[in-house]
Parts: sequence; structure tokens; C-alpha cells
Amino acid sequence: MQNTNSKHVERLLISYGLAAGCFFGLAGLQRFYNGKIGTGLLWFITWGIFGVGQFVDLFLIPNMVEEYEAKIRAKYGMLPNGTPATSPVMPAAQVENERLELRLLKAAQNRGGQISVTQAVVDTGAEFAEVEALLTEMVKKGYAHIDNEPVKGTVIYDFVDL
Repeated sequence: MQNTNSKHVERLLISYGLAAGCFFGLAGLQRFYNGKIGTGLLWFITWGIFGVGQFVDLFLIPNMVEEYEAKIRAKYGMLPNGTPATSPVMPAAQVENERLELRLLKAAQNRGGQISVTQAVVDTGAEFAEVEALLTEMVKKGYAHIDNEPVKGTVIYDFVDL
């Protein structure tokens, strides 16, 4: 906890130091440092919106620092207090999609590595749109190839590795 607090204070002091860059014609450096690139460019080009924006930033810097630190913590899977999350949180839809993908592969394996959308719907119990989207995604990733069944002309997804 102490380490996190000292880093926060350090980032805050550096931000205020960079805000002083406006005295040397370099307004907006504190915004670049805290990940606000768009407004940092605006401040840089207009000399901190003619000094007014730079003055207002003196009051906004603590919030900018907190926002930046929260974004970095979230990016690296840290909790707000700075401790690592015990396990990554996976959205339920993604877990369900992975289960469907596995059921789809097993169904294709049972059919000799080739499966149509209709066969996949029957074997997995999923919706047509969901199965078709997943099969298309697997083709894009190179896991399957699209072919046609020679007699009926049905679109077949061929999993070469199965």
C-alpha cells in the first residue's frame, strides 16, 4: 500500500512540474503524461488555451492522475487498491462461446471432420446465427475450410486437423 501511495504522489508531483512547462512555452505536457493525448495537443498548440486551460488544469491534475492510474491498473488486471486480481474475470458470453466451439469441434469430429451449419445446430442445440458466426470465425482463423458437398451442394465446413 505504501509503495502505491508513493508512486501516486510521485506522479502527482511530476504532473505539476510538467504543468510548469507553460512558463517555457510547453503547455499541455501534464496532459500527455497522464494519457490525455488529444487535449494535450490542443493545449500544446494553443499555449494551454491561452493560459486559461493551463490554470484550470492546476485543479484538475489530481483527478487526471487518479484516472490514469485506474486505467493502468485495469489494463494489468489489478484491483483498485493495487493488488493483483486472483483470477482474470471472463465474461459469461465468452465462456459460453468457448463451450459451443468445443461442442462444435466434437460434432465435426464425429462426422469425419466435416459439418454443415444445419448438422452443427442439430448436434449442439445452438441457434443457426450463433453457429454460422462461430464457423465463419473459425474459417477466418484458419481452423476450417469451406467446401461444398458434391451431391447436394450444401456448404460444408471442413476441419482438416480432425
